[in-house]
Amino acid sequence: MTRAIMNGCNGKMGQCITGICAQDPDIEIVAGIDTYDGIKNSYPVFKSLQECDAEADVIIDFSNAKAVDALIDYSVEKQIPVVLCTTGLSEEQLAKVEQAYEKVAILKSANMSLGINTLMELLKKAALVFAPAGFDMEIVEKHHNQKLDAPSGTALALADSMNEALDEAYTYTYDRSQERRKRDKFEIGISAVRGGNIVGEHEVIFAGQDEVIEFKHTAYSKAVFAKGAVEAAKYLQGKGPGHYDMADVIAAK
Repeated sequence: MTRAIMNGCNGKMGQCITGICAQDPDIEIVAGIDTYDGIKNSYPVFKSLQECDAEADVIIDFSNAKAVDALIDYSVEKQIPVVLCTTGLSEEQLAKVEQAYEKVAILKSANMSLGINTLMELLKKAALVFAPAGFDMEIVEKHHNQKLDAPSGTALALADSMNEALDEAYTYTYDRSQERRKRDKFEIGISAVRGGNIVGEHEVIFAGQDEVIEFKHTAYSKAVFAKGAVEAAKYLQGKGPGHYDMADVIAAK
């Protein structure tokens, strides 16, 4: 049984993870951390990690960037591994996380979905087959109209997974409207669509002569990310210091 602290327990993702853990016999949330106390949970909730006295095997973090410094300090001090899901970290915070890898186990991925991370592994194999055969590689990502960044971090991670598999370094093209030229052989095009309440959709296209192969992942709710975080927490229990990601979780299954 994995004992978890849910940092940011009363947020949307925190509550989603709470529901998933309640149905999973292999993990239990023993404490939550949140400054908002308007939700009743089945576990004790503390306003800060420093106040938390629960014995735990791992911390699942879906809080906010302002809370990450205290989280890293606490995890290093208590030697509790962290599934770090909070985004929007500053360069200084990212550097702090890098240093913490040497002292405690931290799992940090661009996307927590098991499906997306499995797709990354499939794309590595596909790129090795199709890119040398002259296929063009394109990514189209779609998200809700409130998303601030474009392209998405997941789209970039998908492109990186293909690039890492290839001997030739491919450049990324985000906007073709600024220059009139033919498509370069060694480029990956990434297009962003923003509209409505689309949770997340990523389509990877390999376009060759007379045939097109498409890989597509659609997230219909944020529960897919919550489920991945729970699986990551169970995997991280007992792990030594280092940087882990969802590829490690998938490889262990």
